[in-house]
Amino acid sequence: MRNQGIGSWPARRSRSTPQATALVYGGRTTTYAALHARVTALAHALRARGIDPGDRVAYLGPNHPAFVETMFATHALGAIFVPLNFRLAAPEVAYMLDDSGASLLVHAPENADAVAALEAYAGARIALGAPGAGDEAYEDLLASSGADDDPSRVPAVDVPVAASDPALILYTSGTTGRPKGAVLTHDNLLANAINLLVDVDVATDEVTLVGAPLFHVAALDQTLIPTILKGGTCVIMPTWDVDACFDLIAEHRVTWMFGVSAMFAGLAQSPRWSGADLSSIRTVMSGGAPVPESLIRTYQERGLTFCQGYGMTETAPGATFLRPEQSIAKAGTAGTPCFFVDVRVVDADGADVAPGVPGEVLVAGANVTPGYWNRPDATAAAFTDGWLRTGDVATVDDDGYLTIVDRVKDMFISGGENVYPAEVEAVLFAHDGVAEAAVIGVPDERWGEVGAAYVVARPGARLDVDDLRAFARTRLAGYKVPAHWHLVDDLPRTGSGKVRKPDLRTMTDDPR
Repeated sequence: MRNQGIGSWPARRSRSTPQATALVYGGRTTTYAALHARVTALAHALRARGIDPGDRVAYLGPNHPAFVETMFATHALGAIFVPLNFRLAAPEVAYMLDDSGASLLVHAPENADAVAALEAYAGARIALGAPGAGDEAYEDLLASSGADDDPSRVPAVDVPVAASDPALILYTSGTTGRPKGAVLTHDNLLANAINLLVDVDVATDEVTLVGAPLFHVAALDQTLIPTILKGGTCVIMPTWDVDACFDLIAEHRVTWMFGVSAMFAGLAQSPRWSGADLSSIRTVMSGGAPVPESLIRTYQERGLTFCQGYGMTETAPGATFLRPEQSIAKAGTAGTPCFFVDVRVVDADGADVAPGVPGEVLVAGANVTPGYWNRPDATAAAFTDGWLRTGDVATVDDDGYLTIVDRVKDMFISGGENVYPAEVEAVLFAHDGVAEAAVIGVPDERWGEVGAAYVVARPGARLDVDDLRAFARTRLAGYKVPAHWHLVDDLPRTGSGKVRKPDLRTMTDDPR
């Protein structure tokens, strides 16, 4: 094949194990032969609509087999897939479509209202459900291109694609308040998948529960892509639901699942936890935020192997991993570097720190992004001598195991979702009555962390918390909207005029 990227994987997997089950969604099962046929048919349909190598195809919607098919069809053509967070508000989606230059948007019915509000978006649109104005219907396109679960009936698509070509643009908000598109190449995805297969021992008979959103790098690159590489089965949940998770584990004998701390806490706190049959599960894996050691122990007491790791979108995402054999002895740590990854923890002068001394995490390897989409300045700032500067602070113990202890940046994680205060602050500043705003993450029993906003009114303005909250909700995804609001007279500052965010935690007003 001339396609050396992951767009060739459905064809390669179909010729190896055509009748094996690739995807399960609701009552629908898709074999690898059927996946190959549908991906090929969709690739023909996309090409007929002008998608060429290097073009960008965006996807907006909850987890669904169409996400997988659209991604592989895009890659079969040498184009770049742009998965978007389906929780975003229309202005946020519009920014990412404009920034990526997406030629086409595939969207779910759940996002029809947000898509209808994209007045400035000039690209083509394909709807999974009933098409709206300007949309074409997804299933109609596949049918017209010959998708009938038999790949021999669909002409092959074999576009030259190099492993070093861009495969994904994944948006990660930056401290400037505007999201940046991290580019991941086909090589990045393959390197991460190999690292994962080495550490988890993913098997051909794996049954992987995909419950976290696929627009997240962890759900996509740490579960779905490695499972397909091995020829296992991906059981796809449209959205996370504790009871549905228990049901799917029992029905399909799930062997492996990924989740963030809030997801695993929800399972453990369910009344079904003690009686649930979890005997099929070989490994549970977490990332996205530190997991309380007490929660890890809860799973270990059920006889489950609980692994966790550290990484970020820019590392595709695996940088370190706590492997099964050390998951008890080193519980609470982020493990050691993945097989084909190098990690350093350095001080302000770039020298490696001694055990137990905090320092910034640097990462190098074939999994690391080549940079940000159309952001050469941001790309240059992210690297030092070929090492990616993560902005995260960790310590290393005498055995080389990392523990993430803080963040250089102000980002906090709410229910597994990254929230960048500068982005929220930029929205609040747009309110007519707001003079200043500062946002920090504060502990929350359910979500791990939530936002707390400290807002100063413009002279003569009277701020109302309900109005501020409603204002934010029309411009931000729900998880980014602060849970706590503080109306204050001023913000504490350093001598240079910067807000002293640690001091915000000691301010005593009447929070709402």
